[in-house]
Amino acid sequence: MGAESVGTLVATDLTVGGMTCAACVRRVEKKLGKLDGVTATVNLATGRARVSHPAEISPADLVAAVEKAGYTAALPEPPKKQKREDDAEGEGARQERDRLVITALLALPVLVLSMVPGLQFRNWQWLCFMLAAPVAVWGALPFHLRAVRGLRHSAATMDTLVSLGVVASFSWSVYALLLGGAGEPGMRMPFTLVPSASDGAAHIYLEAAVGVPLFVLAGRFLEARARRGTGAALRSLAQLAAKEVSVREDGTERLLPIEQLGAGQVFVVRPGERVATDGEVVEGTSAVDLSLVTGESEPVEVGAGSAVVGGAVNTGGLLLVRATAVGADTQLARITRLVTEAQAGKARAQRLADSVAGVFVPVVLALAVTALGFWLGAGADPQAAVTACVAVLVVACPCALGLATPTALMAATGRGAQLGVLVSGPQALEGLQHIDAVVLDKTGTLTSGRMSVARVTAVPGGLGKEAALRLAGAVERGSEHPLGRAIAAYAGRAAQGQPTPDVTGFGATPGQGVRGRVEGRLVEVLVPDDDLPAVLADAMSRAEAAAHTPVLVRVDGVAEALIEVGDVVRPGSYRAVDRLRRLGVRPVLATGDREAPARAVASGLGIDEVRARCTPEGKAGLVRELQEQGYRVAVIGDGVNDAAALAGADLGIAMGSGTDVAIGAADVTLVRGDIEALADAVRLARRTLGTIRSNLVWAFGYNAVTVPLAMVGLLNPMLAAAAMSASSLLVVGNSLRLRAWQPSSARRRTR
Repeated sequence: MGAESVGTLVATDLTVGGMTCAACVRRVEKKLGKLDGVTATVNLATGRARVSHPAEISPADLVAAVEKAGYTAALPEPPKKQKREDDAEGEGARQERDRLVITALLALPVLVLSMVPGLQFRNWQWLCFMLAAPVAVWGALPFHLRAVRGLRHSAATMDTLVSLGVVASFSWSVYALLLGGAGEPGMRMPFTLVPSASDGAAHIYLEAAVGVPLFVLAGRFLEARARRGTGAALRSLAQLAAKEVSVREDGTERLLPIEQLGAGQVFVVRPGERVATDGEVVEGTSAVDLSLVTGESEPVEVGAGSAVVGGAVNTGGLLLVRATAVGADTQLARITRLVTEAQAGKARAQRLADSVAGVFVPVVLALAVTALGFWLGAGADPQAAVTACVAVLVVACPCALGLATPTALMAATGRGAQLGVLVSGPQALEGLQHIDAVVLDKTGTLTSGRMSVARVTAVPGGLGKEAALRLAGAVERGSEHPLGRAIAAYAGRAAQGQPTPDVTGFGATPGQGVRGRVEGRLVEVLVPDDDLPAVLADAMSRAEAAAHTPVLVRVDGVAEALIEVGDVVRPGSYRAVDRLRRLGVRPVLATGDREAPARAVASGLGIDEVRARCTPEGKAGLVRELQEQGYRVAVIGDGVNDAAALAGADLGIAMGSGTDVAIGAADVTLVRGDIEALADAVRLARRTLGTIRSNLVWAFGYNAVTVPLAMVGLLNPMLAAAAMSASSLLVVGNSLRLRAWQPSSARRRTR
């Protein structure tokens, strides 16, 4: 991502290598934090650091600071080089897999012979020694190297514990074989889950020397695969971007790399292809599938003048699109950037866990030495003392502490992006979880923000609704008035592909309406007068109550229908408000519109509290008023006039169809412009924070139980290694469940 200005500071992303646990995260953050004016947030799951620093401190200085801590660091590769970075990552994964496979082939015979006394033949222990030596040295080499690197920088991490455990168990086994009598040809060794004193020859612990690296390597391999799964949604967003685009110039087409496409150029989108970038349709009609970009479930019809989003799939006819935004300015790029930045944050509970992890490894080392000294001082068998010490080293697991938040956050933000909900980070999730009042804008949020036909009422025994609408739409096709365009568009959709009749003698009277001859009839679309049939008079009263604009259709001088035009309520707004109320959230409607339309919308949606003719300052004041009453307030808006209220609220929520100012001031963005997604966002936030809490409870609880068991000699080192690996896998697996989370409405549809 490079660097970007943030006030007087600069924000830079770094890719950090060599981190294996929460202690590593804490060390990197502390090392960066020692630079003047620098703060850093490091994510173990993504291997990324988000650093805020003064402009005079260069990225090279940040990289040097990380390297001084014993880790590698680099600026992220630009998009063109991303493939090489992915290839390098894949090569590293293959090397780890190969190391795991070879370690398993060498270790399994040792484990079987050590755990099944009936299979122990003459000199079996020497075969086990020859198989175990490569595992203890080469199989565990990554742990040894990272432990030595940490030692050079006076740091202790998870690798230090694993390396010491392998070295201690293997060294004791060498001593037992060479000097302790365990090398006798006919030696037999029973296997017990609880360490026991020897009855003559010293026991060997080759099964621990091979079991610890085997289980830890296997656990980290599976954990890495699972962690890649939590970021699958983000990678799928990145893959939506087109690589090439077919540009049309002077009647000819040529294929260009997407990087060479400029704003204003016209490109071709054929059926089945993705839209290369954000643009406006200049020719053609089709339906585009936005499900992968905004979470919109139904294809959207587009034609000349319609806006389209890069990454959407063209499901119908050929389209010519003029590019309006390219590169980092596209909606897809903004979505990807927001999700990436959200995953760099930390929940408050995770900061506590990281603080604990900073002293975790030194404390474990002290406990291991204490256990060894206690057992030796109490006169216990030396091998039992060594076993307890090794078990303490191996069973302790700061990895689970470091993975508790980032894996859940990666899965949740990715799933939210798929559903059309973008959160700016864990603070936004925490805010979503706790809101109990929401201030809703009307125009563009609860309503569509554009004029459309709300209702058509026809005179009984006349031409009928369809015929009157068809004639009115034909006349209004020549009008430039917003009301006329709304009627013409509605009539065109109602015609379902039938041709619009021609108009002759078209004329417009300012302030009154339009008229023209259609199929030999005089058609007038006018402001209604007082002389109306009873049914149309009643319809006019309803229109005025709903704050709609009534338009009369007269054919050959006879009143035939009344068309109500207004800003219609968005589909799903009623369900959204109802679901928010069920979640314990108090809805308040605040709008700059007049009292009548505001009350009409509120009444239809079941909102009791309305603030009409509300200025931007008034909306911000309303937020402060609710906060003073003890409410945690969210604001939903889409315009510049909502920016102050969005910024002052406990949580700002912007409609994805709104202005950049509103989106920039918000903590959450509803990409597809569907307010019903807000209830989904609240429920997803509550599920995510619950998952993070359960992860941290497990991570703390696991260590609180297993470390004391190991200290009192009730845990075999090999089982300790398996338990340590399982603890990290459980945390990651629990987070992965968020990838399958479904909104309640989606669950109802699948029943």
